[in-house]
Amino acid sequence: MLQALGGILLRAVPTFLLVILLHFYLKSIFFKPLEKVLTQRYEATEGARKLAGQSLEQAAAKTAGYEAQLRSAKAEMYQAQEQLHKQLQEREAAAVAEARKSADAAARQAKTQLAADVEDAKTRLAADSESLANQIAETILRRHAA
Repeated sequence: MLQALGGILLRAVPTFLLVILLHFYLKSIFFKPLEKVLTQRYEATEGARKLAGQSLEQAAAKTAGYEAQLRSAKAEMYQAQEQLHKQLQEREAAAVAEARKSADAAARQAKTQLAADVEDAKTRLAADSESLANQIAETILRRHAA
């Protein structure tokens, strides 16, 4: 039986050597170039992914910068509007104060004029009342004398 087993092994040696030779041949001709291509492909895709990631990070940074500038511009605009609004309110308040001052002066002048007119009317009424009293007295005295 050992002889049969030895014969089988002896016939298997060329097949074994052929398989080993085929292994090294395929390794050098097929697997090494395939591994090289796969490595290059991986590096290319990873490089593209890294570049895409960097581009996304740069875009996000630019977007954040633009948003900050936009917020700043809006804040400045609102501040300018608020300042303009305050100026308009101050102008309105000054105009109202000036109008009130002018109206007060006109009212004082009207009161002074009215007081002068009242005094003038009193003086005329006093003069007219004395003349009317004299006329009434003359009329009564004439009726009694006649």
